[in-house]
Amino acid sequence: MPKAPDPLTHIKAALSRDSAASSDFDLNPDVVLPKGRKLRPAGVLVPIEIKQSIPHVILTKRASHLKHHPGQISFPGGKQDDDDADVIAAALREAREEIGLPSDNVDVLGTLPTHETVTSFLVTPVLGHIRDVFDVIPEPGEVEEVFSVPLSHVTDPAFFSIQSRRWQGQRRHYFTVPFGPYYIWGATARILRGLAERVSGS
Repeated sequence: MPKAPDPLTHIKAALSRDSAASSDFDLNPDVVLPKGRKLRPAGVLVPIEIKQSIPHVILTKRASHLKHHPGQISFPGGKQDDDDADVIAAALREAREEIGLPSDNVDVLGTLPTHETVTSFLVTPVLGHIRDVFDVIPEPGEVEEVFSVPLSHVTDPAFFSIQSRRWQGQRRHYFTVPFGPYYIWGATARILRGLAERVSGS
C-alpha cells in the first residue's frame, strides 16, 4: 500500500529557505529604533495539527482584561524564563500552560527568523507538528478562546492586507489576515506573513 503524502512537505521545504528577521516596525520606515536597546528573548509555538488530512494552525484569543494585548489573537508563547533551556523550551512550556498541549506531543519542525515587538521582545517562532489529538485546556484568566485556522489560509499572501491605526500619536501600519470572526493582526500576522512568503517562494 503506497505511503500517504506528507501534508507538511511544503512547510518543511519553507523552513529550509532563507528570509530576514522581522519586526512590528517593518511597515513603518519612519520609526527610528534606538541602538543598543535591550530586547527580552521569547518563544512562541506555531502549533500545526492535521484535521482530516488538512493542516491547521492553533491560535488563541487573549482574555479581554489583560494589561498587554487584551483580546488579541496570538500564538501560545511568552518570554524565556531562567529555567528554560532556550526559546524552543519556552515556547513548548507556554503552550503547555496556555492550551494544555503536552510538550512530548510536539515534533519541532524548526524555527523562523526572530521578530521584534513594540513591547521590546525578541520573539523566535517555533513550528511544531502535533502528533496526536489532545484535550485543549485554556489557561484560566489569560486565554479566552482556543481555535484553529486552515494553514493554507495563513500561508497564502493573497489573504493578507495592510491596515493602519494611530498608536502613540503616530499612524502605524501593520499586516492583517482575518479569518471568519477572528481579526488576526500585529505580530501574529507579521510572523505568518513571513511564513507565507517562504511557502510561496516570494
